[in-house]
Amino acid sequence: MFTTFVSVDELIANRKPDWVIVDASYDLKDKAAGYEMYQAAHIPGAVYAHPFKHLSGPPLTDQGRHPLPSADQLEMVFCRLGISPGTQVIAYDNRGITAPRLWWLLNYMGHDKVAVLDGGIKAWVDAGHETVAGIETNEPGDFEGTANRDMLVVLEEVLDQRLLIDSRDAERYRGDSSGSDPAAGHIPGAKNRHHALNKDEDLKLRDVETLKAEFADLLGDVPSESTTFYCGSGVSACHNLLTMAHLGMKPGKLYVGSWSEWSQFEDLPKISGD
Repeated sequence: MFTTFVSVDELIANRKPDWVIVDASYDLKDKAAGYEMYQAAHIPGAVYAHPFKHLSGPPLTDQGRHPLPSADQLEMVFCRLGISPGTQVIAYDNRGITAPRLWWLLNYMGHDKVAVLDGGIKAWVDAGHETVAGIETNEPGDFEGTANRDMLVVLEEVLDQRLLIDSRDAERYRGDSSGSDPAAGHIPGAKNRHHALNKDEDLKLRDVETLKAEFADLLGDVPSESTTFYCGSGVSACHNLLTMAHLGMKPGKLYVGSWSEWSQFEDLPKISGD
């Protein structure tokens, strides 16, 4: 069973006919591009899940850009993808950001038999494996799950968390840029760990021992299960949580609303700088 990352070689060697491969590629500037990329070239047998149509709830005025879907919505999506209890799921994307969101959502619903393809579609192509064009579907699954409320943090609980970790890049964390959010900066007390620091230039996970040392320095004397991660909208922070799980650390929590929710409220504290 694969529960964190899986390499291309491991996927080739172990793949079974009943495994579900999910492409979650996207382009933040062009919401249709991810599906177009999938249709142009994907791993044979892969189905598509749109990170923001299928793996996010409908945007609301008082929540982040990519709210958490309801448990019923997630069950419907996972069934449509062909996932049933016991199904091994392999998620991948084009940038190493959105597949971890699917990994987190499945775990949130009690399904831990899910892993992310290390290096994504790039690693698959670089290894010389074929891709196919078009659209593929699976027979519907009979997924049923129960949402684990202990895995997440909501707005009212944020300031009570022992250690907050901001997964955005340093520029956004410092407040040099607000991006698409109404305010710049970060939540007071939050440390910064950009999710991209977990990956090399080929989008593959960096050396495990190096990562262990970096996360140990980041957390200090705080147990990993007492950490809460956020980002811009509850997507890229999932890579930090996935990486921690791969390193054998107990899981932290996700503030799903993240900065895109927090920054909407003028009365909530915000600071700039390092």
